[in-house]
Amino acid sequence: MPVKLPAIVTAVGASLMLAAFSFADSAPSSNKWRIEIDGQALNTGDMEFRVTPSQGDAVGIVATIRSGRSENHVAKDIRDAFAARLSPERYAVEIDDGEDILIKKKDGQPDFALELVESSVQNISVKIQGE
Repeated sequence: MPVKLPAIVTAVGASLMLAAFSFADSAPSSNKWRIEIDGQALNTGDMEFRVTPSQGDAVGIVATIRSGRSENHVAKDIRDAFAARLSPERYAVEIDDGEDILIKKKDGQPDFALELVESSVQNISVKIQGE
């Protein structure tokens, strides 16, 4: 049974598009991330983050933020949540400049992606950037 060239071209094109979409969904990785916090929490809620090493399984991190917390206190709550869930052999977690959290890989560890998955905390702006 002869194979038709247009069918092959269509199949290859669809495969390439699927691969491109899969690649586009993956978060960028870095050796260090900064989380910048701004605002004061208007309600009690959770902020859910995900750390995904380029080699290994993703780790979900949930920081519970109480109503009325200032940006510096929200940063401490987030730092504490990361420190409680991430291996100290793989990551360093610290506060920088009061309202920023730095998460860095330790020497010899793989780069990682960091994402804010969801937040139910109102009036808190979160900016995440690789450094």
